Amino acid sequence: MTSIRKAVFDFLIPGGIIFFAALGFLRPHGLPQWVQGPVHAFPFIVLAFGLFFGWYLSSSRLILSLIVLALADLALIRLMPTDPATEWAGYVIFSAVALLVPLNLMASSIMKEEALASWPGILRLAPVLIQPFLVWWVSLPEQAAIAQSFQQPLVPILEGAWTMIPQLALLAYAGAVLLIGTRFVLQKNPLDNGTFWALIASFVALQGFHHGWLSSSFFAAAGLILFVTLLQASHQQTYRDDLTGLPGKLAYDEAVAGLGKKYVLAVVGIDQLKQYGNQHGKPVSEQVLCLVAPKIVAAAGAGKVYRLAGEELTVLFPKKTATESLADLGAIRKAVEETTLYLLGRDKVREGVGAKSKDQALAVTVSIGFAEAGDLKTGDAKTGDAKAPFALTVKAAYRALYEVKGEGGNRVKRGTVSADIPKIGQAATNRVVSFSDFQQ
Repeated sequence: MTSIRKAVFDFLIPGGIIFFAALGFLRPHGLPQWVQGPVHAFPFIVLAFGLFFGWYLSSSRLILSLIVLALADLALIRLMPTDPATEWAGYVIFSAVALLVPLNLMASSIMKEEALASWPGILRLAPVLIQPFLVWWVSLPEQAAIAQSFQQPLVPILEGAWTMIPQLALLAYAGAVLLIGTRFVLQKNPLDNGTFWALIASFVALQGFHHGWLSSSFFAAAGLILFVTLLQASHQQTYRDDLTGLPGKLAYDEAVAGLGKKYVLAVVGIDQLKQYGNQHGKPVSEQVLCLVAPKIVAAAGAGKVYRLAGEELTVLFPKKTATESLADLGAIRKAVEETTLYLLGRDKVREGVGAKSKDQALAVTVSIGFAEAGDLKTGDAKTGDAKAPFALTVKAAYRALYEVKGEGGNRVKRGTVSADIPKIGQAATNRVVSFSDFQQ
């Protein structure tokens, strides 16, 4: 249930919440009359902030998407199509906009991020700026045959008066939503989540247009979703490890700064990780780490799990003693031991059962070394560094970890914080300590 709740949370935050808020407040009569004025300024605020931060963060995806949404909204405001029989040009442009919006949003989400100031960025901007002229050309009476192709029903059973959006555009929306939704499920990228909900919001803008809804409000909601998810993605890139998605070095440094005098630090190492890397290659060992990391997080209880570098994970237990943390560390060891992984083919690892009899089972266990702050056995450190006690706690945890590994692994061991551990000065920088530090 915990994993399901987390999946739902990741899916709805922040894009889904913004969309449903827009659906509740930005529909006709959704807000009191006195609020309607600021609502009309909402699209301009989103466009201005989005373009500024898109440029500042070198996000061509956000800038191009905002331009597409703004052009689409401008087209609807200018044309106001009502009836296809009397407003042919307007309806043609409406149909073209309904087709191009999902295709452009999908293309922007798939393309690699580039700054618009670069030549690749300029080349991406050119097709977007050309599209309004192509749409105008298609709407000319001489191009009626081409325009008519936009209106052709593809699935007769879907014909009806429930929407003015042509079936070709509906197909484009369905394909874009399916593709981006699948990418988000597989990769958990906030940018895909933003594109998914932006597609939904832009569809509502087009669908509600003929019912008196302000398309500008929902196109702006789509832009706001893209803007907020870009900030979320930027935060994750700064604070999270790219491989596992766990909090990274910067988040760890901030947590260490606020630890206080009472805490427990544990270092968790997967016993077989280096072996699997040597036997099957780095992609296999990385997959094993990615599959095991969520197990450690789920079992850590009061502990916060970080990946700083290399093969080990660090767990901090603020305001906890060694006795209070021992149960959570034991739960981590047991959760990993009970995990069943299989190697499918040469380089595909998955959890559960093997698809074929020849699939190789990959046993996984962890060794855990931990130490309690302030548990100094031989007096205070003599280095004069105020952070030396923390460095000693880190070294004690690593020393216990490698002692467990030397004894066969799959155990939890408490380290003794001692001022006579070699190379205290090197560890005082809070860097990740390697095994070589303990061989001297």
